[in-house]
Amino acid sequence: METNGTTGIDYHPGQRELQDQFDTRRIADRISQRLVHHVITENDREFVEARDMVFLATVGPDGQPTCSYKGGDPGFVRVVDEHTLAMPSYDGNGMFLSLGNIAAGSPVGLLFIDFENGGRTRVQGTATIAADDSLLETWPGALLVMRVQVTHVFPNCGRYVHHYALVERSTFVPRRRQVTPVPSWKRADWACDALPANDPANDPGDLPVRWR
Repeated sequence: METNGTTGIDYHPGQRELQDQFDTRRIADRISQRLVHHVITENDREFVEARDMVFLATVGPDGQPTCSYKGGDPGFVRVVDEHTLAMPSYDGNGMFLSLGNIAAGSPVGLLFIDFENGGRTRVQGTATIAADDSLLETWPGALLVMRVQVTHVFPNCGRYVHHYALVERSTFVPRRRQVTPVPSWKRADWACDALPANDPANDPGDLPVRWR
């Protein structure tokens, strides 16, 4: 790993080789010096907590990477302090690819995108998951809480972000005093007999979940 002489990103030889091939070493070092930071600033907090989605990258002990989409209402990813983010893990498909990687010690990369205005922010760090986190009850329907100890935060150029307008937020995000529907895939023949015993889709009365 080759340091760039700053507290920013340490570029490895593969990255340096491409930077030199395309003559981007100077701008790469300038970005690392000027834009990469190690705490969550007020501007970072405002951007992160306005988002209703994040893309989460992890890698397993076997070196196999995975990237997952996490969605919620705006602010579902919270800035706990200048070094820490927290977010809920809602019911999913039960594979736990990303959180399982975190439990095995994977570092994390998070990409926050503003599809309406074109901004992007990247966060890198280490993460933990817990079912007894003090914040768990503040997210209705959360199974676990993931906390990220931030090592790097930096903006990305938004020129290639396609412009989308919000049509509707997901009705499946658990919300207080609202009924959460059961996804149709859980009633498919291939899935219905393999669900967890306490899954709402098993309810003989076909009742959706209501969070207090």
